[in-house]
Amino acid sequence: MTEAAADIDRRAARVLLLDPSGRVLLLRGCDPARPEHRYWFTVGGGVEAGESLTETAVREVYEETGLRITPADLVGPVRTDRVEFPFDGRWYSQRQSFFVVRADAFTADLANLADYEVTSVDATRWWSAGELDATSERFYPPDLADLLREVG
Repeated sequence: MTEAAADIDRRAARVLLLDPSGRVLLLRGCDPARPEHRYWFTVGGGVEAGESLTETAVREVYEETGLRITPADLVGPVRTDRVEFPFDGRWYSQRQSFFVVRADAFTADLANLADYEVTSVDATRWWSAGELDATSERFYPPDLADLLREVG
């Protein structure tokens, strides 16, 4: 898959939402076109027209967890990379920047998910780097445990 072959080229803000013990809050979802392909992923999503990366991060944290934060709560970006992936029958080429937000552990509220997310996101969980190392479950990015250790 080459970058030119992607249907959708987008910019995204991802958030490493960390509790005081360094665990990250992940959402579990699936690709609607491949419901058997389940995976855990960080909070975040695509930049909407007129938004900055920090505005996107703030909006996505609220929509995907119910937690209200401000741009001042964001640290970073701590990493920026590009990924290519299929979702709902289309290929995405995504340039994504990761921010860190520290908060007390809480139960995420999924009531504000977008319509397409309601059908594809079904769980949340706080994960430690060690738990990510030990699991056989799929998660993204695949080097998330190392990234957690880097940002401490």
